Amino acid sequence: MEELIKKIDTPPPACFDVSVINSNQIWKTGNVMKTGIPPIAATIVMVVFFSHLLFFIYKPLHQPRIISHITAGFLIQNLGSFFPSSFKYLFPVSNMINIEVLSNIGVIYYAFLSGLEMNLNTILHVKKKSATIAIFGIIFPMVMGPALYLLHRNFYGKGDGSELEENTTNACVIWTLVLTVTGFPVVAHTLSELKLLYTGLGKVALTTAMISDTYAWILFILFVPFSVNGTSAIYPVLSTVIFVFICIFVVHPIIAKVINRKTERDEWDGNQLVFVVMGLFVFSYITDILGTHDVVGAFVYGLILPHGKFADMVTSMTNDFGGGFLAPIYFIGSGLKLMFVPVFYQPSWPFTLIIILLMCVLKILSTLFSTFLFGMRTRDGFALGLLLNTKGVVALIMLNISWDRMIITPPTYVVLTSAVILMTIVVAPIINVIYKPKKRYEQNKLKTIQKLRLDAELRILACVHNTRQAVGVISLIESFNATRLSPMHIFALYLVELVGRDGALVASHMEKPSGQSGTQNLTRSQIELESIDNKFEALREAYDAIRVETLNVVSEYATIHEDIYNLVNEKHTSLILLPFHKQLSPEGAFETTDVAFKDINLNVMQSAPCSVGLFVDRNLGSLPKMNFRICMIFVGGPDDREALSVAWRMTGHLGTQLLVVRMLLFGKAAIVDTTSHDKARGILSIVMDSEKQKELDDEYVNGFRLTTMNNNDSISYSEVDVHSAEDIPTSLNEIEKIGCDLYIVGQGNRRNTRVFLNLLEWCDCPELGVLGDILASNNFGSGSSVLVVQQYGYGGMVLGKQPNQVNDNNDAFEVL
Repeated sequence: MEELIKKIDTPPPACFDVSVINSNQIWKTGNVMKTGIPPIAATIVMVVFFSHLLFFIYKPLHQPRIISHITAGFLIQNLGSFFPSSFKYLFPVSNMINIEVLSNIGVIYYAFLSGLEMNLNTILHVKKKSATIAIFGIIFPMVMGPALYLLHRNFYGKGDGSELEENTTNACVIWTLVLTVTGFPVVAHTLSELKLLYTGLGKVALTTAMISDTYAWILFILFVPFSVNGTSAIYPVLSTVIFVFICIFVVHPIIAKVINRKTERDEWDGNQLVFVVMGLFVFSYITDILGTHDVVGAFVYGLILPHGKFADMVTSMTNDFGGGFLAPIYFIGSGLKLMFVPVFYQPSWPFTLIIILLMCVLKILSTLFSTFLFGMRTRDGFALGLLLNTKGVVALIMLNISWDRMIITPPTYVVLTSAVILMTIVVAPIINVIYKPKKRYEQNKLKTIQKLRLDAELRILACVHNTRQAVGVISLIESFNATRLSPMHIFALYLVELVGRDGALVASHMEKPSGQSGTQNLTRSQIELESIDNKFEALREAYDAIRVETLNVVSEYATIHEDIYNLVNEKHTSLILLPFHKQLSPEGAFETTDVAFKDINLNVMQSAPCSVGLFVDRNLGSLPKMNFRICMIFVGGPDDREALSVAWRMTGHLGTQLLVVRMLLFGKAAIVDTTSHDKARGILSIVMDSEKQKELDDEYVNGFRLTTMNNNDSISYSEVDVHSAEDIPTSLNEIEKIGCDLYIVGQGNRRNTRVFLNLLEWCDCPELGVLGDILASNNFGSGSSVLVVQQYGYGGMVLGKQPNQVNDNNDAFEVL
């Protein structure tokens, strides 16, 4: 009896069939180039290569990465039909389990990042407008989705649905859920690419997309288990809901407190962060055991972790491997399953195409209706509907689950996936056409201070990169004469470089840093933003006639000037203040802070939608405002007239003294250049334009003298004769002996005189113009700050090739 029990309890031995290819070789268990790691490595390399290549191709169209992943899968599938042996090597049947495991790890991490990108405080304290729009965007697709599925069954194939799903209920649930979801990370990427992130539409769209994506995950938890397991899924759903509530209201406060304390003490190292990241697999395992899906646990884990500095550390440590290598394998699988030929070669393919188009308009129509209730413009409502129609990871996970569990057939999968791809692809091009970002900056009315009435509100967009620049810009703003009859509205813009994932950085800057728990868990940029906000808030409290609004822009430095343009257009500002890319060292010499700042200034000045002021700060904030001396050097041209209007605005400030020095050009200095300045214009046109500019200069200067000097002892005017290039630095040295705290000069656009054009070629910083470059150089030896003004309305600054340009101003002074 005991022997019988032992036989029953003992499991049978496991046998492995090991074939020896060549007993004389070192490797005896098989061809290692066809089994194990090499095929998997080749698969990852091929997937990442095609995905990145297509993303680079789609870059001008502002398409998200998820589209490049799916397209890469579809491309690999078609290449496999031409090269079957290569396809079998890249996706061998023997290694499909390993590839599936890697792809699922990738999508688990992608879901974790999706949760990490969302702001739990925003979700828990959602505003009525965003919640209403998100709910309406779900209701209409849920109502009309089943009707479109029935049309699909009636039109496809023979029209009796015999070629489609047997269980219509489960397939209809998946069909409807796919139409309702929104991909928040994809929306954040699209808004960032289109430079609409910080407009009114962008802020509403971002918050609404976050809420809508949260609702999508809730629907995923509630309905997907029922479509897979039927009515028996009630227990997994209830247990998962309880688990999510425990995570948000019990685990989140505890884990946030611990992580914030360690972050405050700067106790994190690589080993500890690895254990934190491993928590996502624990949460994924729990939700998988509960019967929902492992990605739900990963998403919830990312949602409850603290944002800010800690989230940046986790993302920077694992993003390249998880999001760059593993996640594309999963999404490329969606493209591999796309088989368009059987679907679009059947007789009723036009009806299938119509159904796909109707699927794309449901969410747009529902969003249009909800935005109409809130009084939004039709154009903005339509654009918002397009953005909320964007699909992301949740939709693809639903489709892949349905494929694996055979809930939907290949034709239905192709129709749904085609609709998802179409909804996502058309968003960026259509919104780009609707809003026409490149043409919207063209204004009928010149946005200049010269054209602004003295009793009108002066609106300034002040751009800064750090707190030190903010202190100098605030001192410059204080120099303006802000009164209740002539108030000022300052928009302080903190510029942050976008690195890594769009959604993570955007979410970290959606709210004021002070609104977060654990102030020491803030990223460096958030700490900088809080400091800048405090500085400008102190300016608002000190002056009743100054309104201040602190904003921030997270964007790539190469295109951040487009975000600045959008804000100028939305805020209706007349002047952009930009900080010089060099700052004063303790020794008193200028040193380059970041060469990228110079590129930003150049980009802004080339096509700015209003006037621009480039501020060279020599510790202006440390000077007392009483007995503040300003020197405005006037040569001629629209930029000088705008600079004089800026100085004119400052004259009414208590304790400010203004000296206006006009350089009168004679002899060689007055010769108009008719050859190299503008070859597209004729000689006569250039000469006539030069004469016209002189008339405008005389008229404006005479008007300034007549209006101000007779009634104001703090304003003085003098003239200096300039006969050659050598007289310019000599005159500046004489002016410097008088002494001043701030120089105001024009950039020099439309100065057609040959002497200034020749000197411009020797400038180290051509964006400052000739006078500004000399005054800001270390060789000049001045301790005064400089404000270089460019007037809007004359085509911006022209930066052509400068063959004689040198890297230092020493040679220029030696020549002079």
